[in-house]
Amino acid sequence: MKHEIEEKIFNGEYIGKIPSERELMDEYYVSRSTVREGIAQLVREGVLEKRPGRGTFVKLRPINDWLGNLSSTSEIIERMGMTPGAKLIEHNIIELSDSLHELTGLKDAYYFKRIRYANNIPIGIEKHYYPVNIGQELIKFDLNKEAFYELLEHKIGIKPYAAEQIIKSNKVSMEDARLLGVSPTLSMLNAERKITDIDNNFVEFENAFYRSDMYSFKINLSRKSN
Repeated sequence: MKHEIEEKIFNGEYIGKIPSERELMDEYYVSRSTVREGIAQLVREGVLEKRPGRGTFVKLRPINDWLGNLSSTSEIIERMGMTPGAKLIEHNIIELSDSLHELTGLKDAYYFKRIRYANNIPIGIEKHYYPVNIGQELIKFDLNKEAFYELLEHKIGIKPYAAEQIIKSNKVSMEDARLLGVSPTLSMLNAERKITDIDNNFVEFENAFYRSDMYSFKINLSRKSN
C-alpha cells in the first residue's frame, strides 16, 4: 500500500490532499488497516502529513535555489529545511569513454555512484568522475554521510571554484529507476556539471538524474531599456 501511494505522489497524480481511507480501500481493494499502515509509514518518512479535521496531505517541498550557485546537493536540501542523505552504490577506477575523456582531459578516473535522499526520500542518482588521486582520498571517508564538496574543501584542501552546468530533461535507466523507486518512463532532470579549481584545474565531472517533481527553479529577470 505504501509503495502504491508513494508512486502516485512521485508521479504527480496525488497533489495536495490525497484520497480518503475509504477511497483508497476501494481503489486498491485492501483493508482499512493496510491503508492506515501505509499512510502511517509515509507520515513517519515525511512524505505525508495529517491535518486534523482536514485529511492527509502531500508534504514534499520542491527543492529550489539550484541555479546560479555552486552548491552541493546536501547544501541545497538543508536550505529547504530537509535532512540530506546518501548511499554509496559503486566506486572504482575506470577507463573513460572518448566523450568523457574530451570533457575531463582524463584517460582514467575514479568513479562514484550514489543515491541521494531528502528526508529519507530517494530524489536522485549522482555519478561523479574525479582524477584518480582525488578519488583515492575521497574513498577514505564515509561517503554514506559526507558531502563531496565539504571533503574537498576541508579535508583534502581542494576548493571548487567554477562550474559549467547543463540541465535538461532525460529518461533514467531501468536500473536507476529501480533504485529511486520510480517508473522508467518518468521524465527526469539530467544535470551535467564540470568543476574546476581556482587555477582552472579539472576537479570533477558529475552526471546526475533528479526527480523532476522535487525541483523547481526561480529566476529573476529584467529587461533593459534601449
